Amino acid sequence: MGEVMGVLDLLEERLAELKREYQVGDGRLRELSREEVELRETLLRISGAIQVLEELRSKNGSEELTVG
Repeated sequence: MGEVMGVLDLLEERLAELKREYQVGDGRLRELSREEVELRETLLRISGAIQVLEELRSKNGSEELTVG
């Protein structure tokens, strides 16, 4: 009977360990998802700024050609 209890204790210990690991992994995944959202928002802002600057450059370049 003691041997069975030893095995059950080991199983309980391993189960608790796996649950802790799962919680850590789940927390990290949530953190990475949040970072991904923030990075995508940053890239979207940068992309918009690039587009505006390219349009301004294109517009100024064509005006210089017609004026000059």
